[in-house]
Parts: sequence; structure tokens; C-alpha cells
Amino acid sequence: MNRTPRGLMTALAAMALVWASALVSPAPASAATTTYYASPGGTGTGCTSSAPCSISQVKTAVRQNQSSASPTDVVVVLAGGRYELSSPLSFTAADGGRTTTTVRWTAAPGATPVLTGSTPVTGWSSHDSAKNIWVASTPVGLDTRDLFVNGVASPRASVTIARSDIQMTATGFNIRNSALNYLSNLPQKNRLELRSIGHFTDRYSPVSTINGTTATMTQPAWNNNLWGYDTMQAPIFGGHGLSIENSLSFISQPGHWYIDPSAGRLYLKPANGVNPSSLDVQLPRLERLIDISGSYSSPVRNLSFEGLQFSGTSWLAPSGPNGYAVQQTGAYLAGSYSYYPSDAITSCSQGCAAFERARTTWNQSPAAVQVSAATGVSFIGNKFVNLGQTALGIGNDANAHASGVGLGASNIDVVGNVFTQLGGGAVVAGGIRADAHHPSDPAMTNSDILVQANTVTKTSFTYRENSGFLSTYVDNARILQNEVFDLPYDAIDIGFGWGMNDAGGSRDYVDRGYYQYNPMYSTPTTFRNNVVANNMVHDTKRIFSDGGGIYSLSASPGTVIRENYMYNLRNTVGLYLDEGSRYITATNNVIRDSSPWVFANTGGTRNTKDNTVDNTWHMGGAVQGDFSTATNNRITNDHPVTGSTWPAAAQTIICNAGVPAQYRTPLNAPGCATQGGTQIVGGSSGRCMEVPGSSTSNGAQTQLWDCTGGTSQSWTYTANKQLVVYGNKCLDASGQGTSNGTAAVIWDCNGQTNQQWNLNTNGTITGVQSGLCLDASGQGTANGTKIHLWACHGGTNQQWARR
Repeated sequence: MNRTPRGLMTALAAMALVWASALVSPAPASAATTTYYASPGGTGTGCTSSAPCSISQVKTAVRQNQSSASPTDVVVVLAGGRYELSSPLSFTAADGGRTTTTVRWTAAPGATPVLTGSTPVTGWSSHDSAKNIWVASTPVGLDTRDLFVNGVASPRASVTIARSDIQMTATGFNIRNSALNYLSNLPQKNRLELRSIGHFTDRYSPVSTINGTTATMTQPAWNNNLWGYDTMQAPIFGGHGLSIENSLSFISQPGHWYIDPSAGRLYLKPANGVNPSSLDVQLPRLERLIDISGSYSSPVRNLSFEGLQFSGTSWLAPSGPNGYAVQQTGAYLAGSYSYYPSDAITSCSQGCAAFERARTTWNQSPAAVQVSAATGVSFIGNKFVNLGQTALGIGNDANAHASGVGLGASNIDVVGNVFTQLGGGAVVAGGIRADAHHPSDPAMTNSDILVQANTVTKTSFTYRENSGFLSTYVDNARILQNEVFDLPYDAIDIGFGWGMNDAGGSRDYVDRGYYQYNPMYSTPTTFRNNVVANNMVHDTKRIFSDGGGIYSLSASPGTVIRENYMYNLRNTVGLYLDEGSRYITATNNVIRDSSPWVFANTGGTRNTKDNTVDNTWHMGGAVQGDFSTATNNRITNDHPVTGSTWPAAAQTIICNAGVPAQYRTPLNAPGCATQGGTQIVGGSSGRCMEVPGSSTSNGAQTQLWDCTGGTSQSWTYTANKQLVVYGNKCLDASGQGTSNGTAAVIWDCNGQTNQQWNLNTNGTITGVQSGLCLDASGQGTANGTKIHLWACHGGTNQQWARR
């Protein structure tokens, strides 16, 4: 049984699976349509509604249809339930449509088919009752970097250490803090990993051995984590944290887990008093789910996936000898370099010519669902949930595709999907190597990629430097009407290459020595004609201060960033024009609480020029970078806003930003006050949170009552995380209380943290000040049940839906 938490299940199920013809590219149509049916237990061969097929058999039926003399349009209808894949599904040109036919894989009406690479873990027994650690059997040899418990990513067992606790060397590290001497006595020391979260990187490096106070690290991962920028030993501005992960001995917090592949044992520490047999514990078995790839001469054509859920993967390469020597947004180093400096730990901790030489060899992280050498492929109204890496990779370099064929993606639509609980980002479109920016074959060009009306939240928990959306070298990428929030790093990144691959190159990279080994191009790249518009970006930069809410790299003629709304960015950069950004127009954007609100990285010889930032409304923040005739960067029609009220023109942009109505879910923020309030409905009661008697008095405690739609039940969630009723009263933790039983009352809005609330994807509402959950007291469900704060425990009386 799938025990996805009610709040998350409700949020995902609420998405309207509507074909919005105005949002997606038109597909060819033939005169006839053939419908095939599949189910999780299907054993039929005719693939009829009464005798459905298995997934593999229905693929065979589609191939036979499309290879026949008279192929038809095909619809594959998937019944609801779990399709536990034993291996990834591969779609080649034979599995898609022809130039005149289409193949649609779609959910049966009202159903949610789940294509998963995971298996439920059962048969739990106590391992250490004093520490509340439980154990269950798993297949011998099965490893994972990810575990999902009740639909939420669970953290690997780890211990946080100070950078002063160890001294990093060319071969590993020396323990300085004697409190860590126990590390040398741990079993399975070769499964330990050192993790460093820097200024814009999240690096993993495996341990080989620990003898006494000396740790020797696995190569080439260690070498590759020591050179370049924001390195393991010298993170920019000191970085954000250092930890050692992946030992049974490190399990200390609820949710911590450890897997022993050699013994086939999984260990888990649930919350106190919880038996894990009552939890839905999903163990990923596959590293990817879907491979869609043809060839440049025979691409996959006219294939769509609608209303499905993709879940249950874990990318294992970082556990191997290459570790995860990440450089930027999922691009990492792998393998050994003959020109690696012998003293790299000191001579190349902040860049050197040898490292610049290696830039053209970076790999891209593989996605769970991969699309390359394909045209006319669509993902509409799907759910990408519980995946241990980036969810969807479109036209990435060949090294990121299991097919061995990269790039070559055109007319790809990603519309109305939910992306949440992901180890990496939501979508990465485009490659980073030479054939991505200067294709040797025109068929390699990535073009016409639409990413629209998607909800992206709580991603990048394993590889935190991943942005929500990354589009690199793409001609005509359109990133429109998405809501991207609650991320550790950037929301939307476009471009790559820091200007080094642009026509005429970059003087900065001449000085760094890059062109001693790599070409300087005289022609433009394929990064052009992009549109980033009408997106709602908020609550990003949870970990990193580097980057921007919307961020660009390199020259992109014809590119426009317009009518986006950004807020709650932790006073980091709103609009970031990084190295080499040129010919970009940003217009009619609204930016709140960022500092600076715009930054052009024009320092030195970085070639960030010829950009226009026009008609921006912003509250607070400053301008950083050179906006002058020297760079031809211009700020025009600027609108600094004081106070807390946006003018009408800005309010219109705010109200038009984010996911349109047919794809909205309870995960989405209201977006603007004029959209009106929503009802907050108790998960166990089905009753609404209201102010009793329609009172407007400060201190009136909220309660449950039958939903009436009245103003006392109409709440608006604002950009400042307030829940507002009557337009001027805020939900308030009474007396700024932070203890169990604190009454949830209304009070004049004052901006204090006891009036700020987090709306979480698991259905809970937590106080920013206290961290406690909004709770129907005594697990009551009757009219008049008082609402207060209580320690979060996962009960349905602490789960709330908005409608």
C-alpha cells in the first residue's frame, strides 16, 4: 500500500490533468486512433481494457503499430497503481510516433499510475532499542544514496564537524580534534564520505582508509575536489558547512538511516514512539527511470506522457571513485588529469591555468528521465516526486545520457508538472561541452524547449547547488508561468560558459590561461532567443547566498527576462547578470527583499555588457556592477517602492505571475491579494479554520467549523508569510508563545515572526518563530475544536489543505 502522507497526496492529486492546447506545441494527427491498456498486474497480449498488458508488452504493441504499413495515432492508457520497474524503460525512434502519427502515454481517468524504481521496505525489527534504531532486510548488494519515508526525503546518517577539526592534505586529512579519533575504529570506513558545502558547491569525497588520525581519500575524487574554485579545502567566504556521512554510528536524529549493502541491512531511526512498520519506506533500486533517445538522423518523434508519476531513483556515481567534484549546477569533474598540478591543494585552490584547461571535460549529472535526439516530446500534468537526482534532463551532453547520444532535443514541452522531493533540480535543458554551444552537426542543436506552468518546490536536497531550472545552450527556451520556491540555491538559471565560448572569447579567460589549451570561437553560441517570463520565485537561497533568483551567464542575443515576481530571497541577489552576460533585456519585473536587487558582474575584464534593465519595481536593495556608457549596461525607468504596498502596475505583474488556474495545486502560493483568500481545511476533520463568531477582536482564538465560505474562514497567505483574515488581522502565536498549547489567535498584523508561517508540502503549517505545528487540539474534529500550536508529530490533526 502506498502510504504517501495525506497533505502531499492531496496536493499532487489536486492537479487538473487538462490538455491546454494554448500551452503546448501542436502535434500531427492521423485519421485513426488505436488505444492500448496496461495495468501493474497486466498479463494480456491484446492490451484491451478487459485484459490489459504489462508495461513491456504494451511497448511491444506500440512498436508493432508504428512499424506497420498503416500506423495510427496511439493512446496507451495506464491504470492506477505502482509499476515497479526492474530496469529503466527505453524509448527509441521505434517507440515514438511517425511524422504523421503520435503516441500518448496517459493516465486512466481519475487514476495516478506510478512508474517507480523503488521497493517498499518491510519486516522491521528493533536493532538498538535505547537509541530507537530499527533494521530491515534488503537485497544483498543493493546500495542507495537516497531513502524516502512517507513521501519525504530522509537524511543519511552524518555528523557535522568544524573545519578546524581537520587539516586537509594532498592525500586526505589529518584529525586535529581528538573527539574525532573514534573514526579510525569505525567499521566500513571505506563507505564514509566527506561533504563540503561551499559558496556555490556541494561536494562529496569518499574515504579510502583511516589509520589513527590520518585519513586517506579515494582518488581521483579527492584530487578533483581540491582544484578550481570553491574547493573542498578553500571554500569561498568559508563555505556553509562540513560533515562526515554514511555510517551506522552516525545515526542520532529522527529520519537518519544507513544501508549496509554487503549484509543486506537497512537501519532507520524514526520519530520517538513510531514503529517504522507504520511508515511507507521506499528504497530506490534504479538510477534512472526513462531513457528517450534516438539518433540525429532518426530521432524519437511525437511522444507524450500525461498524468503519470515518476518516482524512486538514486544516482550512485558519487559513491564511487569519482565522488562528486561539482563545479556548478550539477556539472562535475570525473577521471584523472595528466596535467594535474602536484601542489594543487595550495597552487590551485582558487584557480590556475591547468584547471582552466580542464573546463571542456566537465560532465553533467544524469537525470532520472532523459530526453535526447528527440523532437515533439511532451510531459504534461505529471508528478516528478522522490527522485534522488535531477528529475528531467533534456538534450544534455552524451555523458549524461544512458543511450550515449546527447543533445539534439527540439520542440520539447514540459507543461503543468509538479516537481518536489528531488535530490537535484527539476529540469536541466542543454549541454555544456563544445557540441552544445558550437554543434559539429546542426542536428545536435537544442531548440524550442517550453517549460511552462510547473510547480517546483523542495528540490536539491542531495546536491544542493542545483537550481530549480537550468537552461544552458538552447535556442528559444521559454520558461513561463512557473512557481519555483523553497530551494537551497537559485530558482531559474540560463546560460553557461562565463562568456568564454562567445564570439571573440573573454579577456578574463585569456588572462587565466584558458585559451592556451582551448579554442577561441569567432561565431556565436546556440544560447539565444530565450524568454523567462511570468514566473513566481520565492523562498530560495535557503543555503547559498551566491547566485540569483533569476541568473544568467554568457551572451544571449534576443533573450528577454520579463514580468517575473521575486520575493523572500533572504536579501540575496534578485536579478543576477553574471560573467559574459550580454544582449539581455530584463523588463517589467517586480522584486522584493533582495539585496542587491540587480547585480551585473562587470568586475575586471569579465565582459558583462550591453544589457538593459527596464521598468523594474523593487523594494529595498541596491544596484551593484557597472551600469554606464563604459559597459553599455543600462537601467531605465526604475521604480523604487517604499512602504509595503505595490503600485497598481506592479500588482498586475504579481497577479499574473506563477502557475495558471488549470495547473494550480495546494502547494502554490496565492500570488497576490486580489486573488482573494482560501479556506484552510483540517486533514482529519474536513472542517475549516475560522475566527469564531466572525470576531475581529485581537486575541480571538481560531477554531474548526463547518466550511461556509464566509469571510471569517477566508485566509490570504502573503509574501511575508502571514496568514491574513479580514484584510488586516494576522494569525498569531499568542503572546509570542513557543510552547505546546500556545493559542493560535488573530491580532493586528505587525510583521513579527510569531505571525509568520511556513506552508509545508506534507500538509503541515509551522510557525517560523517556534517551529511548532498548527494543531487541532486534542485531535478533535468537532465544530468548536480550538486550534493551537503543538510539537509536530505527523498526525492528520496537524495536516491542512487550502482550497
